[in-house]
Amino acid sequence: MKISIITATYNSEKTLEVCMSSVINQAYDNIEYIIIDGNSKDKTKSIIKAAADKYEYIKWVSEPDKGIYDALNKGVELATGDVVGFVHSDDYLANDSIIADIVTSFKTQNVEGVYGDLHYVSFENPNIIVRNWISQPFKAKLLSRGWMPAHPTLFLKRQVYLDKGLFDLNYKIAADYDFILRVFKTELYNFYYLPKTITKMRVGGASNRSLKSIIQKTKEDYKASKTNGLNFPLKVVLSKNLSKIPQWFKK
Repeated sequence: MKISIITATYNSEKTLEVCMSSVINQAYDNIEYIIIDGNSKDKTKSIIKAAADKYEYIKWVSEPDKGIYDALNKGVELATGDVVGFVHSDDYLANDSIIADIVTSFKTQNVEGVYGDLHYVSFENPNIIVRNWISQPFKAKLLSRGWMPAHPTLFLKRQVYLDKGLFDLNYKIAADYDFILRVFKTELYNFYYLPKTITKMRVGGASNRSLKSIIQKTKEDYKASKTNGLNFPLKVVLSKNLSKIPQWFKK
């Protein structure tokens, strides 16, 4: 089973090497690594080029884009693997065997998607867990409660993207939530919760950077809930936000 891992970058020199190393050092060797750079102005491109010159399974492009979801869409379109997943440039995979664990889950569970747990960690000291997102097995009724799997931990068969389409660029922050609703509302798909930490995410991402971003994300979450046919979308968004509170205390 071939795994395509996609990283979107823009001026990511501070964190990119850790991110890339977490992919390069995986024990599973059938990986296609795709890096989509938004024409960075710092040392990002030279870091990518040095790695791509060394590892032939790394593909990369650098050109202006319309933001992270546009970059991720480009990555998906370039992907040739059986399964597609993302490791954002500020993030890194939790350990060197996690991709092998994900592959085993796909093979033994006969599913279209695998997801797991997520650690939010301090930007300066990743050993400090700021927030612990522990997920759960999927049930359709969870969507009406604002539930979603942690998107950075979600690995899907590439066929899902061919069936359901890419990220909607009309969303600036919540395109991942809209996409997840499209996918998880499809009764033909099956998903497996792998009860392990898959990804470590440094705090300070686009969706939680400022009060303005939080307000915009809330509006977009409401739009995604309504567009995807969830009943009482305002209640869904409220439940979605409240469900995050316990994550700050599960260290």
